[in-house]
Amino acid sequence: MATLAPAEANLVTGMHMSREEFLAAWDDLPDLKRAELIDGEVWVPSPVRIEHSRPESAFGLALALYAARTAGCECGHNATWTMLDSAPQPDVFLRIREEHGGQSSEGTRFYEGAPELAVEICVTSRDYDFGPKLDLYRRAGVREYVTFENFRNRIVWRALEDGRYREVPPGADGVFQSAYFPGLWLDSHALVANDGAKLLATLEQGLATPEHSAFAEKLHAYRP
Repeated sequence: MATLAPAEANLVTGMHMSREEFLAAWDDLPDLKRAELIDGEVWVPSPVRIEHSRPESAFGLALALYAARTAGCECGHNATWTMLDSAPQPDVFLRIREEHGGQSSEGTRFYEGAPELAVEICVTSRDYDFGPKLDLYRRAGVREYVTFENFRNRIVWRALEDGRYREVPPGADGVFQSAYFPGLWLDSHALVANDGAKLLATLEQGLATPEHSAFAEKLHAYRP
């Protein structure tokens, strides 16, 4: 593929290019905040709507608190990852730092590899998030992939097992419990209702469990 000259730099959904061409074109578009390359195809999402912003903030609130209370974990929003030959931009992610035994690392500008958990808010991107991106995350080894379908107020929590995603159902109380991050409890009813106090109260219950304490100690004591 030919390298794009600065004057020709542009990113439009449906374009095909290598990851190197994609990142070079993006560097020449300083006003463009969100774009992804999934298996050689460019995806430029629509402007973020209110119905996207609210659940993304709720997930970010819960995952950021979990990371703050769990040694070696890190949460982030909308960061670009160099993942296989692609460059996705998860809405929210939770990773274990490399020095604590995680599977990803910090590159010069971008995270490299795959986070242990990725969240995508599906407003106008359902086919994309459930198709090419799901397949990329599966192949790259994202251990838990969570999607929130805004128009259905539906959360799907998937855990990677034997190279395939298995759907993890919530409890009878509507609370999801992470299969990989002990103590990460997410109240689906509170998230849909944008009830931050209840969301955090449920998470605090998970953080108070012996399983979370053991996991945090394991990460803290990890030695490469």
